Amino acid sequence: MICGTNGAHLSSYSLVDISSHGRACGIMNIYYTVFFAPAIEEKVRFFGNLLKEKGFISSNLNQLHGKDLGIEVAGGLIQFYKSINFPTKLSDLPGFNDQYIERTLQAAKDPQLEMKLKSLPVQINASEVDEYMAPILEAANTGNFDLIKMKL
Repeated sequence: MICGTNGAHLSSYSLVDISSHGRACGIMNIYYTVFFAPAIEEKVRFFGNLLKEKGFISSNLNQLHGKDLGIEVAGGLIQFYKSINFPTKLSDLPGFNDQYIERTLQAAKDPQLEMKLKSLPVQINASEVDEYMAPILEAANTGNFDLIKMKL
């Protein structure tokens, strides 16, 4: 996991024995979209409008901000994934269990990854991994966006 570069990318390395790296990144992108949305609204809105053009989102994204925007775009991404039979939750991966969440959290606390955590659109440090990354992973396990704790 030492070579991660972003939230989804960083989280995916602990899953490579049950999923391809790209598939794991794809799943995790859904949930990090929600967490990162307040910091990168215009990029999330742009991507959401692409999903809207293809019919995966019906809402007016210009009226949404922060976590609400992230949830709407993440929901559109889920609809797209379902249209191509792509998994939308970690629990969709054969062999996934809670040990993978713990493995991911432990790996993210590695001091060598501190710069990776600080390069995220919403910066966290190793002491905040349990507070912010754990709820993202639990949301990715269950599909429940409400579990994602936002960093103010």
